[in-house]
Amino acid sequence: MKEQLLEKIKNKEIVVGVVGLGYVGLPLAVEKAKAGFKTIGFDIQPEKVEMVNSGHNYIGDVIDDDLKEIVDTGMLKATSDFSFVKDVDFIAICVPTPLDIHQQPDISYVRSSTEAIAKYLTKGTMVVLESTTYPGTTEELLKPILESSGLKCGEDFYLGFSPERVDPGNKQYKTKNTPKVVGAIGDDAREVIAAMYRAVLDGDVHEVSSPAVAEMEKILENTYRNINIGLANELAMLCNRMGIDYWEVVDAAKTKPYGFQPFYPGPGLGGHCIPLDPYYLSWKAREYGFHTSMIESSMMVNDKMPEYCIERAMTILNREKKSLNGSKVLVLGVAYKKNVDDYRESPAIKVIELLKANGAQADFYDPYISSYRYKGSIYNGIERLDAETVSSYDLVLITTGHTNLDYGMVQKNAKIIFDTRNATQDLACRDNIEVL
Repeated sequence: MKEQLLEKIKNKEIVVGVVGLGYVGLPLAVEKAKAGFKTIGFDIQPEKVEMVNSGHNYIGDVIDDDLKEIVDTGMLKATSDFSFVKDVDFIAICVPTPLDIHQQPDISYVRSSTEAIAKYLTKGTMVVLESTTYPGTTEELLKPILESSGLKCGEDFYLGFSPERVDPGNKQYKTKNTPKVVGAIGDDAREVIAAMYRAVLDGDVHEVSSPAVAEMEKILENTYRNINIGLANELAMLCNRMGIDYWEVVDAAKTKPYGFQPFYPGPGLGGHCIPLDPYYLSWKAREYGFHTSMIESSMMVNDKMPEYCIERAMTILNREKKSLNGSKVLVLGVAYKKNVDDYRESPAIKVIELLKANGAQADFYDPYISSYRYKGSIYNGIERLDAETVSSYDLVLITTGHTNLDYGMVQKNAKIIFDTRNATQDLACRDNIEVL
């Protein structure tokens, strides 16, 4: 089986299946198709399937013309029918892995996708999980489900884990040139799956000894950032009490050419990975009687940042002899990071919720997002950002540092600005600006 698959990879005869056509799956499907492998994308949302099949792009990191070309040439098509699995040689699972209401891993999407794959799995297929999850998922969850098909892992099909590495809005690193990590069950599986990624991507492919190592590696990446951002947030709170500008502190610290990497504070953590992944590890660690104290401490700091921002907003307004209750607050940015249209887990949404809970009239403007869905409701932003609009608010609260906003205009017309992202750092006049 190994030699047959390696030969098919070499001749670009592999048919690829990608389950989940979101921020991870669609860019991966596009790169597979562009590399010359016929690709089938699967998604349970009919609107996504329809958009892909019409060549209509909805992911910022995918080039519109690339998608249209590979769809028009028949290299990529989408479907909601899982029976496509019987026709593919390589399946990448790229479905969400959120947290449930108890802050525990919700692997229902991974489980249901794997169960559907098992119904149509054929001999000689490679199955790779890319969704971020806790160490052990591939071997403890996926392997038994797939083997319920009657096929044996390592003999009839190959199974591995290769964590997604997607940074929306990153101009330098995309799916194509970001190094990949691959772990699989058995040496043959690892060799073949790694060869498949090497045939598609420009970035290096680093092989590890098992899926669990690759799963833990992904958790380490994002926990590292979570902890360091937690440190930045905690020091920002301390610096505020001490009357020290944290942003100036970190700018000074990063002049050191070794041993220091700058991390910055903000209103909380957003995106699908950094706020969630440490919870996966903490949950799994309890199975081994282990308490991840440092990780949990950083999560506590980061999780309380929206509340801290509200407290600061109250203090700022009180200095102007106003209460938050009854004040008009304009929130600039609901995306979780600058220059993207992704609001998954965005702390700005929590900030808006807390503003309203404290009696404020909270509106938002985001050049990339006109509306967002939260807790079953849709919230619409204001249509334009101009001098008259800005001057009508008691407080402008910057929660996302989009670079295409006219902060000079905002500063000239705002009564007062609370900048949680240091987006106004280049403005000379700062009389009405306070930073986190």
